[in-house]
Amino acid sequence: MKSKSSQLLIPLVALSLSSCTQKKEEVRRPNIIFMMTDDHTTQAMSCYGGNLIQTPNMDRIANEGVRFDNCYVVNAISGPSRACILTGKFSHENGFTDNASVFNGDQQTFPKLLQKAGYQTAIVGKWHLISEPQGFDYWSILSGQHEQGDYYSPDFWEMGDYIREEGYATDIITEKAINFLENRDKSKPFCMMYHQKAPHRNWMPAPRHLGIFNDTVFPEPANLFDDYEGRGQAARQQDMSIEHTLTEDWDLKLLTRAEMLKDTTNRLYEVYKRMPLAVQDKWDSVYAKRIAEYRKGDLTGKALISWKYQQYMRDYLSTLLAVDENIGQLMRYLEDIGELDNTIIVYTSDQGFFLGEHGWFDKRFMYEECQRMPLIIRYPKGIAAGSTSSAITMNVDFAPTFLDYAEAEIPEDIQGSSLKPILENAGKTPKDWRKAAYYHYYEYPAEHNVKRHYGIRTKDHKLIRFYNDIEEWELYDMKADPREMNNVFGKPEYAQVQKEMIELLRQTQQQYKDFDPDEKEKELFKGDRRLLEERK
Repeated sequence: MKSKSSQLLIPLVALSLSSCTQKKEEVRRPNIIFMMTDDHTTQAMSCYGGNLIQTPNMDRIANEGVRFDNCYVVNAISGPSRACILTGKFSHENGFTDNASVFNGDQQTFPKLLQKAGYQTAIVGKWHLISEPQGFDYWSILSGQHEQGDYYSPDFWEMGDYIREEGYATDIITEKAINFLENRDKSKPFCMMYHQKAPHRNWMPAPRHLGIFNDTVFPEPANLFDDYEGRGQAARQQDMSIEHTLTEDWDLKLLTRAEMLKDTTNRLYEVYKRMPLAVQDKWDSVYAKRIAEYRKGDLTGKALISWKYQQYMRDYLSTLLAVDENIGQLMRYLEDIGELDNTIIVYTSDQGFFLGEHGWFDKRFMYEECQRMPLIIRYPKGIAAGSTSSAITMNVDFAPTFLDYAEAEIPEDIQGSSLKPILENAGKTPKDWRKAAYYHYYEYPAEHNVKRHYGIRTKDHKLIRFYNDIEEWELYDMKADPREMNNVFGKPEYAQVQKEMIELLRQTQQQYKDFDPDEKEKELFKGDRRLLEERK
């Protein structure tokens, strides 16, 4: 027969177990909002110490969360970067090596895995992977302009239908994001990919920001007039210079309304005609001074390069203002519905970008300004505010991180690593963390004429091999030469470092199964020399 005390124990234990069960049920898996822009670089973020522009809403994410100082893209071009993020795998594994590729949507991606784990998933904005999105309960992606979309009155491919939306792309994408959140299945956690077109070329600001920096003179980078001394063909043969590559019509916007109406085949006109008449009038007024300055004809040499740089900066940076404003709007909405602190907010870009460094714009090269990408994350339930991390991270790490926080299994074939151990430890780097970021760029011959290359970036050094139609190596001492102006490959005093970096490169390639590209091409096209030559 049970004692009185044991009889009392039974309901107490049951009550305790019931309480534990309730507490467990109350622990909700976090929502995820993955914010990504196109071609935004850390030099243009005040939370990274940039002096070009203030980005208060991005700063809020960093100040209330963590800022990663050494996050690197593994292939600095739009489509391939996005494919690497979706799959957690390098380009040679996911098959999307350059923008001429088509993404195989049947393969494993983190949105599909999150769906299986009970998340409601969505993507709004830029996709740029050609094929129809898979793994999303809702999708509305930009179409047209080679999948880039337009800034004004953009076309969207939405759940199989093509529609045109009136307004400015950055604002519309936010409206669509909030609409998804309003109408989601509120019984499930959500993961939304909120992907802006801005500040992609040709840098067209919102109507409210047109001309906002017309009287601002931005500081020039120290190597704006780089002469590439000590470097090889790759740096000299590129076609992405402010001096030679920026076009008068598309990039610098040096056409009057009358000139555009006369030449309706001009691609700037194709975008201009999407604007309401009132916006066209403001556009004409804003760019009239620029056109007049240029047509005086008294700008030459370095003075002309400096002038072009200022126009580039005025357009690029004013395009970013709407991005930051809309981040603030989305965060205020999350706060209003009580989901802000239960949502992991990630902000990044598909890669960095040159803002005049080396005399360039665009990306593609393994140099720091475009290989390094912004990464800031806010999640007060698991990330200490004001944290910073120097861990070497890559964009293939995003997928396993999302899966980790969603309590979903991370497949063994994912090549990235979850950042959760870093995030939960105030940004500190685990002892067994990787020593190098790997990079491989494939898109040559193509626009901007950047040679194929691969390499590794460690804490202190960077090793690059250009291959295919040239054979060049570059080694940089990133502590002594952070602007990458002095190639020390082959210099006796760096012989030991060079040997160690080459060995680490080979080990890294073996780890990620990216074997020597020359041998891969020979194997791929063996028996057909003609195809191999065409490939080159």
